[in-house]
Amino acid sequence: MRLAVMAVVKPLPTVSRRPWLLWVALGLLSITVLAVAWYRHQAPQDVSLGPLKWQRMLRFEDRAEGDIAVVDAAQGREVARLRGEHGFARGALRTLARERMRRGLGPEVPFELSGYADGKLVLRDPATGERIHLEAFGHSNAAVFAQLQDIGLSASSQGVQP
Repeated sequence: MRLAVMAVVKPLPTVSRRPWLLWVALGLLSITVLAVAWYRHQAPQDVSLGPLKWQRMLRFEDRAEGDIAVVDAAQGREVARLRGEHGFARGALRTLARERMRRGLGPEVPFELSGYADGKLVLRDPATGERIHLEAFGHSNAAVFAQLQDIGLSASSQGVQP
């Protein structure tokens, strides 16, 4: 024996019957979009960064043998060389360089490596405004850039070796 169940379905209200529903929905959507835009505009950038402890302007240049030459922009000379894999350093620099290429910018403007009193380390591209918070990728990855703080500033510095 089969039981047939019949449901009574009321038709949904149409927009033509209740135009105020459409206006309410559009109003709520507009308020939401405006609120998100306002928040993003008002949100402070890098709130968690403490006082600046040190800063260095550096250029990173590829060499024929696969190394990355680190050039101090103020002195105009090579202060270190990243030999071997250095996958994290290559990836971070590639990310910043890709954004420059996308915007049609060249390598003229050096990158800004900054260390803060709270231990944070930031690699920033002044040409694009992009930045990478290096400590977010772990201590060993950030250490590759942290060792560039003083290297090459004295005559006894020999460079970064893997």
